[in-house]
Formats: sequence, structure tokens, C-alpha cells
Amino acid sequence: MAKRPRSTSPTVDSPAMKKSKADAKFLPNKIATAENAAKADASPPVFQLLDAVSTGVRKPSKGDCVVYWMRMEDMRVRDNRALALASAQAQKDNIPILTLFVLSPQDYTAHDRSARRIDFTLRNLECIKTELAKLDSPLYVVSHTPRTDIPRFVHDLLLEWNTSHAFGNIEYEVDELRRDIALCRAAKKHGKVSCTFVHDKCIMPPEDVRTKDGRGYTASRTQVYSPFLRAWAPLLEKASSHHLDEAPLPQANDPSIHQHPVFGKLFKLEVPREVEGFSLDPEERERISTFWHAGEDAAHQMLYRFLSTAARTSQFGAVDPLAEGAKPADPTKQSRLGKYKDARDRMDADTTSRISPYLAAGVISARACVREALKASGKKKLDVSRDTGVGRWIQELAWRDFYTHIVALFPRVSMGRPFQEKYAGVRWETNPVHLQAWKDGRTGVPIVDAAMRQAKTMGWMHNRARMIAAMYLVKDLMIDWRLGEKYFMETLIDGDLASNNGGWQWSASTGVDPAPYFRIFNPYTQSQKADPGGEYIRHFVPELAKVRGDELHKPPHGLANKLGYPLPLVNHDEARKRAIRRYKNIGEE
Repeated sequence: MAKRPRSTSPTVDSPAMKKSKADAKFLPNKIATAENAAKADASPPVFQLLDAVSTGVRKPSKGDCVVYWMRMEDMRVRDNRALALASAQAQKDNIPILTLFVLSPQDYTAHDRSARRIDFTLRNLECIKTELAKLDSPLYVVSHTPRTDIPRFVHDLLLEWNTSHAFGNIEYEVDELRRDIALCRAAKKHGKVSCTFVHDKCIMPPEDVRTKDGRGYTASRTQVYSPFLRAWAPLLEKASSHHLDEAPLPQANDPSIHQHPVFGKLFKLEVPREVEGFSLDPEERERISTFWHAGEDAAHQMLYRFLSTAARTSQFGAVDPLAEGAKPADPTKQSRLGKYKDARDRMDADTTSRISPYLAAGVISARACVREALKASGKKKLDVSRDTGVGRWIQELAWRDFYTHIVALFPRVSMGRPFQEKYAGVRWETNPVHLQAWKDGRTGVPIVDAAMRQAKTMGWMHNRARMIAAMYLVKDLMIDWRLGEKYFMETLIDGDLASNNGGWQWSASTGVDPAPYFRIFNPYTQSQKADPGGEYIRHFVPELAKVRGDELHKPPHGLANKLGYPLPLVNHDEARKRAIRRYKNIGEE
């Protein structure tokens, strides 16, 4: 067995984990009132944006350029629908295409963005700038505050550049939708720029998936994944479906753009190395960049490794996921994809794709993941079966669509509200000591502590680890799920509102298709299933590095004291009874 590297977990007081806020006066409202959330649900902003696009400027005068506005969720050149449309328009009008990226520190604060995610964004922007330069196309990265002024700022910039058309991919969170609506309205008022925003993040756009009687999923509050999947899959299989089609690559600008008095100067502007308030210290940045390489080539290599090579126990932890030594394996049986059905919950090897940071940032499209998975496994038709590795993995991509549709169609979940409002009154514990112990990976439950220390070390967690850690916080410690949701966003490199919120509300039994409130993970039995040999725990919890057998999963108090490992914060059986009682009797102790 390969020798494990020593744990590289940063200390609790690591300066890399502390974000200073440059604008202390900026305090975004995290939780909307039930009334305001209901009002947003009654008229989802995504439909308001689509209406603003359809009623905007249709035939602008020919300008000097077309602009593609890149965002944090579509950071790629390949298979990018808005970029492809912008390029086609530029070619049609025989004018250059420019790419704009607006850094918004206040948005990062409001949305609990991690410094690691911002660093990943900047590193990917550097790669994109290089790729676009090969096409004689500049990338302009600019920072702007306040965030409420971004629509005006962008519109003024479009006018300054004499832009005829602006294109962007839709972001489905409430704040971002309202920002784009404001830009469309400003553009319509002035009548100079045509603004187009299109679906790109999801494989299947929101509202395309409908119930058997033809109703959109906005018509029902009983959102369940299984019927969603049964409607989702046949739509992709239709011969007329173009949902999986790859968007064309952008075409090169005329090289004369370098001599343009305004556009030529954009090529000389650098991508900022950091954003104030979200910077990593050099050691942290180097470590995280080892775990998560930037760029589309790295994303596709990560996907290839998952589809076509075998899992390795030496690769589950804080190591370079693209390190040499991966052995080719049959994608239908022996590769990580081939064994995904049975091995996906094992935390003691690199059994999962680890591609979530690249999907969250849009460095690779979900469409590409499906296309490549089907190709590698020799499938000519879509497979969403529970009985195959490829089917199970594509189901996970469908879950991503499902949760994103919920964010788009039920904006309440972007506003700090539970999807099931009946659980808004659940009585939570206010215990800062327990919350901090959970964050630090010192709960006295080894599998939970290993999971939380993995998050601190790598900025990422195995999905089963997330589920175990999340349910422990909300059901064992009875701490408000929104505090856990916030911490994951502040810590993880793959923070995505839809997936993160969906997962936390599932664990808290407050969301769509959630675990019933009486279904409560036993962290000790979960540990034995997910990490039967204890390799994962020993890697991330060095205090227990020499412990073997059942004692590793649930150390006796005497052994824990001897090794300097904390005792459990709560008794699981008693905590389980408390959680069931409080969910059953909302508002009561």
C-alpha cells in the first residue's frame, strides 16, 4: 500500500482562513421575510429577465464591437453558448468581440464566497486571457463597487465602446437576475445596445422539464427528484433535442484590433492577482493550486481520469489529483466511472470525479460531462440507470440541474428561506462553542472531524462527507442549517448556491425532496460504511493515526483522552430524540 503523506491541515488560526472585509459598512440582509420570499416566488426574476430580453432593443445600429460578459459560472472558451452567439454576431457584423469580467467584492461578501473560490476565479481568468489572445480577442477584467451600481457601470462601458450587442449566460440567483434585468432596462431606455442572456449552466433549462399533465414545475411545491428525472431524461433522448449539442468555438478577430486606439490597450491590462478582502497567503495559494489546477485543459484531464482510469487509495486526500501513476481501466467496469455505482460513497480512495470546482466555475460544461461519459462507456443512448456507473453519475448531473431549477423557479431559497416554510419555526440551539468545534473538526466524532479537516485542507469535501457533516450539525447539534451552508460557501472552492443550498436543506429536512425529519444519520455507522478501513480518518485526523478497528470510528473516552482527541459534544441517541421531538412539535423545546 502506498505511503500516505502527512496531513497538511492548516491550523485553526490559519490567516488564510480569515477574510477581512474591506467595506465594513456593507452588511447584506441574509434572510428575507416570509412575505418578501413569497412575493419573489409569485414572479420569479428569471422570467422577468427573459421578458426584458425579448422586449429589448432588437435592431441596434452597427457599432464598433460586440461584448460577451463572462461571469463566475461560465469561465471557459469551449462549449459556451453566450460566447458562441457573441462571436457569431461579431462575424456577421464584421466587428471585433471583446470579453468583459466584472469583479464585485460586495457580491462576494453578500454571497459568502470563499477566498479560495475567488483565487480559483482569478487563476482561470489568467488562462482564459491567454486563450482569447490567441484569437486576437482581449479580456478586460475590472473591479467595481458598490454592487448595486454594476448595471449602470456596465451600460456606460458598453456605450463608451460603442457596443451594438452584449451577450451573457444567465445566473439564476436573485441578485444576479435583478442586476441583469436592470441592465436590460437601461439599455432599452437608451436604445443603443441589444442585450441577450441565454441558458447555459444547466443541461436542461429551467421550465423545460414539465409534469405529466404539461405543467411547469413552478406549479407545484411538492418538488421530488424522481419524477423530475423521469421527465428530464426523455427530453434529452428526443431526436429533436439539441440540449447536449456543443456550442461552436468563437472565431478570431481581425489582427488589426491591436492597433485600435481603445481596444488595443485592453490586451496590455493584467488580470489582478487578488481581490482585497479575499486574498490567500502565498503558502495557501500554492497548496490550493496544487489540488485544483486552473484552466479548461485541467478540467478535461480531470474528467478523462475519472472516466478512464482506476481509483487509487493514494489519491483520496490532500494530493495532486493529476499526479502521475493513474492506470488506464475499462470505463464500463474497472474505471472510477465504471465502479461509481458501488464505490461512490467510499471516502478512502478517489472514487468520485472531483470535478465539482470546475462545474461550479463553468470551466467545463455539464453538457461536455454527459457527452464524454456516454462516449467513454460506449453508450449510444442516454443512460440514467441506477444499475450502471455511468447512469448513476449522470443522475448526479441531473441532481445539479434539479437544484438549479429550484433556485431559478423558487427564488425564496436564494433569500435564506426554507423551501418548506412550515419548518421555519424549528427551534435551533445557539451554541457558538459547538459550532466552532464543528468548523474546526473537533466534535469528537472521527468521521465528522475528518470531513471538516478535509474542507480546511483542500477547500473541498467528498460528497458523502458533506452529507454526514451537514446532518451532524443540524440533527445532532441542532444548529441552524443556514450557519453550515454559510461556512461551506466560505470555505469550499466549489461553492455553488444551488447545490450547496439543496444539500443543506436536504440534510435539514426543510428543502425539496429532503430526508424525512426522522431520518437521521448515525455518524458511527456511516463511518464504518464509508471508511471501513479507517484510511480517510487516519489521514485527516492524525491524533488517531495509530488506532485500528472499531475504536477508530468511535474511540472510547479513555483512549481519546490518552491521545488528546476531544470527547463527543453530544450523545447521538439523545440528540436524535431531541431532533425528532423538535421537528414534530415545531417551535417547542
